[in-house]
Amino acid sequence: MWLDLKKGLFWRNAKSPCVNLLVTYNEGCYANCAYCGLARARAGAWTNKSFIHVGWEKYLNAEIISRVAEREERVKRVCISMITNKRCIGDTVEILGEFRKATQVKLSVLASPTIIGTNDMKAMKEAGADKIGIAVDAATPELFDKLRGKSVSGPHNWELYWQRIEEAIPIFGKGNVGVHLIVGVGETEREVCVTLQRVHDCGAETHLFSFLAEPGSAMENVPQTRMGQYRRMQLARYMIDAGISPFSDFYFSDSGRLEDFGISREKLDEVIDSGTPFMTSGCTGPDGEVACNRPYANMIIPEIRNFPFKPTRDDIENVRRELFS
Repeated sequence: MWLDLKKGLFWRNAKSPCVNLLVTYNEGCYANCAYCGLARARAGAWTNKSFIHVGWEKYLNAEIISRVAEREERVKRVCISMITNKRCIGDTVEILGEFRKATQVKLSVLASPTIIGTNDMKAMKEAGADKIGIAVDAATPELFDKLRGKSVSGPHNWELYWQRIEEAIPIFGKGNVGVHLIVGVGETEREVCVTLQRVHDCGAETHLFSFLAEPGSAMENVPQTRMGQYRRMQLARYMIDAGISPFSDFYFSDSGRLEDFGISREKLDEVIDSGTPFMTSGCTGPDGEVACNRPYANMIIPEIRNFPFKPTRDDIENVRRELFS
């Protein structure tokens, strides 16, 4: 829609200044993540599978690149998402190079740490990517294995993912590595906050998502993340990444629920009223504002979990009600 390939409107006039691309192959992805629509074990042909509740229609690289080049005033970033397929390494580098020849738009890669190494990340940087994302998704090593590793006959490894994050920092620079985390897949709020702080301490930033079951996936019957839980984690992410309040100042209940952010009520109200913590966390554009806002990708309209625009006063009032529900 943003590239005028299809007709349609974004609800509440949201914008989509980042073009998200998924590299696809007929044989699909070799991973088997329990929550993912692209999982190897999910029934159906690869071409019929959805991912984050989106059916990814296929277009030629040349057509996408041409349309982006013609619309540079509205496209602030292009993100190329890899799948776990070794063909994807060289193809991603090639696609980056083709974009860079045709346009100066900002480029990101959502990488697959299981199949890439340091030299591959360097090649992506040299080809034109200024940011890289790594989707750890689960907040603890136990959950990671349960959802993505050997427990589901998957190839991914917790330690390797964190190794790649640490290797990516000197290549792309502090603040240019994004770590994806999904809230609501079995972790406690305390466990999420521990990982949020780890991401910040190593020089990366967290891009936060709310779990929403993908039909046909192994977790299709798992309930959606509770709204209050997600709002608290959005606020915690913002506090940590913005340097307002560290994990060590947070207070948790015995069950691991976040009860206090370690700042004054006045400061907390100021942060909530800004609305910024509840907007999508993602890669920025040339203006320093978040470009990759993925409108409505992990929510069911009219509910909004990640605001792809500045929340209104009414939105903030709803958020306040949700925060401690």
